[in-house]
Amino acid sequence: MVPEKNNTNIKISAILTKGSDIMPELPEVETVRKTLLTKLKNRKILSMDVYYDNIFEKENLAKTKKNIKNQTINDIKRRGKWLIFELDDYDLLSHLRMEGKYLYRTKNDVIKKHEHVVFNLDNNIQLRYQDVRKFGKMHLVKKEDLKTCEYLKDLGYEPWDKNLNPAYLKEKYKNRSHPIKTVLLDQSIIVGIGNIYADEILFLSKINPWEKAKNLNETQLENIIKNTKIVLDKAIKEGGTTIRSYTSSEGVTGRFQNDLNVHKRENEKCRICQTIIVRDKIGGRSSYYCPKCQKLNN
Repeated sequence: MVPEKNNTNIKISAILTKGSDIMPELPEVETVRKTLLTKLKNRKILSMDVYYDNIFEKENLAKTKKNIKNQTINDIKRRGKWLIFELDDYDLLSHLRMEGKYLYRTKNDVIKKHEHVVFNLDNNIQLRYQDVRKFGKMHLVKKEDLKTCEYLKDLGYEPWDKNLNPAYLKEKYKNRSHPIKTVLLDQSIIVGIGNIYADEILFLSKINPWEKAKNLNETQLENIIKNTKIVLDKAIKEGGTTIRSYTSSEGVTGRFQNDLNVHKRENEKCRICQTIIVRDKIGGRSSYYCPKCQKLNN
């Protein structure tokens, strides 16, 4: 057994969520993407070892290992919460789910229990995928099949897409009687919004999370679009949100939690009106809001 060399290890992780309903959202995935790219661009994958086959569900693993061999990592993109490793002939899709994270290790470091996928690179370094809960998924897709593959084809618009406008949301919401908080989490409409940022978007938009999506007017829809961009832009700039434990690389921690207006601030005073922030369960998710700033109209 070779002892782990902490000074050579660079951790690239998502949110750790033991006992929590929080998942890595778009800003966290974007932070992971940027950090990975600085280390992996133009690196060649010599081989891949898999210690938990279900990470690559629905795939012939032997064929996947063969196809990924000697492929160069030319770029790393993001679609919603999916990381996309752009290789020579394929694209490797990776979804972190609850606790997935990437570790940059030397080949002499001991492979630990929850390190399920190991990419052996051409610089004698290993990129390892670690996932305690084993919820994360990977898929190797031919380049020509990327846009139509089952994992991406039903995703909605990115928050900055020019086609994301009030008319689009009105059409998508017109038959939705669910609370807007629940609908905001629907990745087939707008991608990348999760529990944390949905609360913050609705607070800035002065919309109660219990409001039915179909009842929102054009101004409210405009505000959702505007504030989605504002919140996510700022969160990306701050490196994501740290709740319990989040780092995008060794010694790098998200700072957006310092700017949260309502999320995780139950029983604290609203920064705008001093009303006590409340927490409700909406669609099984903890939701935080100010009952005065976000009055329920319908």
